[in-house]
Amino acid sequence: MKILFLAAWIFSFIQISILSQCKIEVIVISSLPSNQKVFITGNKPELGNWNPDKIPLNKMNDSTWSKIFEFRTGEVVEFKFTAGSWDEEALDEAGKVSGNIALKVSKDSVLVFCIDKWGNSHLNFEGQITGNVRYHKNFPGRSVLSRDIIVWLPSGYDELSDKYYPVLYMQDGQNVFDPSTSSFGIDWQIDEVADSLIKTKSIKDIIIVGIYNTPFRGVEYNNTTLGSAYINFIIEELKPFIDRVYNTLPDRQNTAIGGSSSGGLISFIMAWEHSDVFSMAACLSPAFKIKKIDYVAPVKFYLGAHKDIMLYIDNGGIGLEEQLQPGIEEMLSALKEKGFVQGKDILYFKDSSAEHNESAWAKRVYRFLEFMFPIKK
Repeated sequence: MKILFLAAWIFSFIQISILSQCKIEVIVISSLPSNQKVFITGNKPELGNWNPDKIPLNKMNDSTWSKIFEFRTGEVVEFKFTAGSWDEEALDEAGKVSGNIALKVSKDSVLVFCIDKWGNSHLNFEGQITGNVRYHKNFPGRSVLSRDIIVWLPSGYDELSDKYYPVLYMQDGQNVFDPSTSSFGIDWQIDEVADSLIKTKSIKDIIIVGIYNTPFRGVEYNNTTLGSAYINFIIEELKPFIDRVYNTLPDRQNTAIGGSSSGGLISFIMAWEHSDVFSMAACLSPAFKIKKIDYVAPVKFYLGAHKDIMLYIDNGGIGLEEQLQPGIEEMLSALKEKGFVQGKDILYFKDSSAEHNESAWAKRVYRFLEFMFPIKK
C-alpha cells in the first residue's frame, strides 16, 4: 500500500511539474545578410543572462529565425534581440533602442517579431551630458575591483571656489549620465534633471558621483561579505577622495546615496547601517526581498533608536516590478512600525505602468531630488 501511494504521489508530482511548464516559441523575421546570426538575450539562464551573443536562434530560412523555450507558469521573462553584440541590437521603427520585452508566462505561446533595423542608436549620443563632468578612471579599491568614477558638477562650480556642495553618490554610474556608456543605451538623465531643477531653484546645487559597477555587481550590491567590502570602499576610500578633491559638504546631513534594483538595496543598507555617514537614500525599484535576498528581516528585528535618515522608495508595476512588490510592501510596513512617516522621513511612490529599466527610473529622478535636496523657504 505504501509503495502504491508513493508511486501515485510521484506520478502526480511529475504531472504537476509538466503542467507547470509552458512552451514559448520565439520567431524573428528580418532582412539580414545570409550568414548573419540572430541572438536572444534576457533575464534567465536559458536566455543567456543578458549576454548578447550566447543564445542563437535557429535559422529557418533567409529571413526567419526561431527557438522554443520552456518556462514555468507565472515566471516573468524579459528579453531583447541582437545580431551578436550590443552594438547590433534590434531597434524600433524610429531607429531607437527600445525597452526590454516583458512576458508573464501563462500558457503555450508563439511570439512573432518583425525587425527592420539593427544597430546601436545610442552611439550617436556620445558626449551628450549636460553640465561639467570629470572622470577618475580605474579608481582603486583595497578589497574590491577598481572601477571608473564620474563626477557631475553643477553650473558655476569652477567659478565659485568658496562654495561647498551636498553630494549624491549613485550606483551603476555608467547608466546615470551618459547613454553611450549605459548598459542598454538609455541613461537616467539625472544630469539634465538636476541641472533644470537647480536653475529653477527647485533644489540645492549638488555634486553627483556616479560609481561604475563591476562583474561582481550582484554580490557587491547585497548583504554579503563582498557587499560589506564595497560599502567600506565607498566610506573609507572613495568618499575621502571626493571630499579632498572637490568642494563638498562632507557631513552626514549633506551626503546621500542612491540606486535602482540591487543598487536600491545596497543604498538602503548603507543608509540604514551607516547613518553616521549617509542621511538620505534613494531606492528605486529596490530588491528588498526576492528569492534568496531578504533585508526586510534585519529592519523588522531592529530594536535600536529611530534611524535619523530620509528614505525615498518607489517601484513600477510591470514585469520584474511585480515580483519586487511584496518585498517593498513588507519593507514599508516594517519602516512604519519603526516610526517612519510618509511625506516626512520617507516618501513612497508607485507607477503601476512602469517597467524595470533606466527609461522608467529617469521619469522618477526629479521626485527623489526634490525630496532630498529641497531649498528651504
